[in-house]
Amino acid sequence: MRFSYALLPDYPLRDSLASIELADRLGFYACYAADETWHKDLWQLFAVAAGRTRTIRLGPSVSPVTLREPTLIAQSLATLDELSGGRAEAVLSSGNFGLLAQYGIDWTRTRPLSRVKEALHVVRTLLDEGTLTHRGDFYSYDGLFTFARPVQQRVPLKLGAMRGPRSFEAAGELSDGCHHALSYTAEAYEYAVRHIRAGAERAGRDWRSLDIGAWVVFATGPDSARAKEAARSMVGIYASSMPEEQLRRNGVEPAELKPVIEAIGAGDLARGIELTTPEIAERLSVSGTPTECAEKIRTQIAPSGVNHVICALTDRRLVRAFTGRDLEGVADADDQLRLIHEEIMPVLA
Repeated sequence: MRFSYALLPDYPLRDSLASIELADRLGFYACYAADETWHKDLWQLFAVAAGRTRTIRLGPSVSPVTLREPTLIAQSLATLDELSGGRAEAVLSSGNFGLLAQYGIDWTRTRPLSRVKEALHVVRTLLDEGTLTHRGDFYSYDGLFTFARPVQQRVPLKLGAMRGPRSFEAAGELSDGCHHALSYTAEAYEYAVRHIRAGAERAGRDWRSLDIGAWVVFATGPDSARAKEAARSMVGIYASSMPEEQLRRNGVEPAELKPVIEAIGAGDLARGIELTTPEIAERLSVSGTPTECAEKIRTQIAPSGVNHVICALTDRRLVRAFTGRDLEGVADADDQLRLIHEEIMPVLA
């Protein structure tokens, strides 16, 4: 089982860089960040991190092809790959629907899966060949070329997926893997992996060779209650992007979350947190002591065939930045990285 660190780049940049360097020393597979306007720019952050690290891989999970033109994703990836000595990779998706709405984009009119599949072809071709002529439904180019060339023979490109089944199958058929965000039950991961496998086998590929990642809201520390409370502060914000089908696969009826989502949508984060019960937070996070977190991964995530856990760390500073709540005694991001390395990785090696 690989372990990676999912960073929301909202901390002071020197602190984010220090955490990436620590994750590199501890042997984390990758550091990913969200390529969203809400946060500081991951490409510039990772360009600096590339020169300060040795083995950790770097890239977006996810980069939204509705907002970021795919040839520019390819250009940035190739440049980051050269800077890092061949450690860049990316996860592509149509984008965060809440962010798209703030741009005045109705995602239901964007044909999201068709757009992502075409964007994947565009990024793959420009990375592999350095030139591109293409006439598609969403993107067109005539002899486009770039001097930005990757070091790796093949930069890994994966798809982000949540609803399914077609998005999971597309990831298995066309890309180097799938990062499935915000699921926490055996049912949810068995569903995702079943469809990833179907797509891979349709293309004559070995599904076990793919990177199948679980991107999870994560909080750990020696005090279980404090870690769970940190997760509870963020669960509603993340869960507001979960499709109804996915909520049900995670044992949550959409009606349970409706008041939470309405409060958050109205900007009343305090009310949204208040309405997020400990039971819902428990179901929609990996949180608690390292032993509790390892057990949830071992029993609910690993048996399906998932081979990669991407920990979206939730600590005191992140909760304070997003919600204004100041939770004493919650382990900071660096301490959580150390606990994952010392007490969770060995259990799941």
